[in-house]
Amino acid sequence: RIQLNREVNVGVAWGTSEGLFVPVIHGADRLSIAEIANRLTRLRTLADGQGFAPADLDGGTFTLSNLGMFEIDEFRALINPPQSAILATGRVSKAVVVDADGAIRLRDRMIATLTADHRTLDGVSAARFLSSVSEFLRDTPRMGDDSP
Repeated sequence: RIQLNREVNVGVAWGTSEGLFVPVIHGADRLSIAEIANRLTRLRTLADGQGFAPADLDGGTFTLSNLGMFEIDEFRALINPPQSAILATGRVSKAVVVDADGAIRLRDRMIATLTADHRTLDGVSAARFLSSVSEFLRDTPRMGDDSP
């Protein structure tokens, strides 16, 4: 059966020496970027000591998975049931691109793939979501980067 969730609880796939864990940032849609960063710092501390409580691992509605630290450019992640989607990101690397004005530039590039369960999420909605993630990342300056 399909269950609609009232909260956005984002699971973050986290590899440890003991295996893969997916701790959850509950109510992520109501948090600022700084609050999310603080929660991620807390989760990193827990992951280092495998100190997750059951509540830290429960209730995810969507998962993020990143293999960029392993120099992986692109991969397809598997959905963590009962969730309907997972966003997979690879490493950030330099790429030659042609801008809208025809200028050739060297830019940071990251490949992101979205795996979605089409029983609960149609392809157009999934594409719109992925497009909005792309726009957000493109418009967000990197730390220490003053360039547009």
